[in-house]
Amino acid sequence: MTDILQAGKTGDHERFLDLMAPDAVIEWPYRPEGMPAELRGRAEIAAFVAAQGWLISFDEYVDLVLHETVDPEVVIVEYTANGTVTGTGAPFTQRVIAVFQVRDGQVVSYRDYINPLPIMKVLESHDT
Repeated sequence: MTDILQAGKTGDHERFLDLMAPDAVIEWPYRPEGMPAELRGRAEIAAFVAAQGWLISFDEYVDLVLHETVDPEVVIVEYTANGTVTGTGAPFTQRVIAVFQVRDGQVVSYRDYINPLPIMKVLESHDT
């Protein structure tokens, strides 16, 4: 689980995509307007990452807590992401709760319960 977080933190797109199953699904139940509700399959995820780039560079993840579940493939992860808005240099902080389903070492489902407000600020500053 920490491998996928590390790939996101370091901006290693290739490693991030390698950790996704070919039919992986990423979902954002709470998201800013204009952001897709879900991405299906590694190709769609790769296209999204290529188009969006990394709007934020992450410096650290703190207060990381992993919660095991009754399903051995599912883990819930809580953490605070601290970083910088790439285009402006402004500081960025986001509290995250994510639910991962991992099978055979690859993420098959990634539900990212982010607070959309910090992301909305980044997107607004990116558009101006």
